[in-house]
Amino acid sequence: MKRYIILGIIMYSGILFAQNMTQNSFSSLFSDQKASRVGDAITIIVVESSQASNDAETSAGRTSGLGLTGKMATGTSPSTGVDVSLGSNNDFKGSGSTKTTGMINTKISATVDSVLPNGNLLIEGNRKISINGEDQTVFIKGIVRASDISADNSVMSSSIASAEIVFKGDGMINSVQSPGWLTKFFHWIF
Repeated sequence: MKRYIILGIIMYSGILFAQNMTQNSFSSLFSDQKASRVGDAITIIVVESSQASNDAETSAGRTSGLGLTGKMATGTSPSTGVDVSLGSNNDFKGSGSTKTTGMINTKISATVDSVLPNGNLLIEGNRKISINGEDQTVFIKGIVRASDISADNSVMSSSIASAEIVFKGDGMINSVQSPGWLTKFFHWIF
């Protein structure tokens, strides 16, 4: 009888504390460990390359002239001539060229900020690296479809909709590359 009571208590406690497979599927042995809820972490593999160039050339010219010629003869004086000429010339030539190239390869961990009604995930993350007084910050934000998340819980940056990827540096190198305040002042005036 004692055995039946102990067995009954064990079975009853097993029923009370059983795992609900629909509620705890994120921690189940048989489900993928993909980000799907607010606060879940996801790895973003950022592989971005951009290249742009723009050439412009302008040429304009204008020429105008005005002339007046006349001769006049009077009875006793020899003929006199008046010659008036007026001219104008205006030429303009301008050209410009810009070329930019950028490439970034990195991995960033981001978190799910919110889950949209259609099941897409709004993610946001950043990484700051400081080396010898140089700070490099990578910021990423965008919308990811749950189906684009691979089994290892990572997603390529090219699969992020409305992606906002910001890569900026701060430190000695950045300050040397930017113009000084006097140069900025003269550019502002002229």
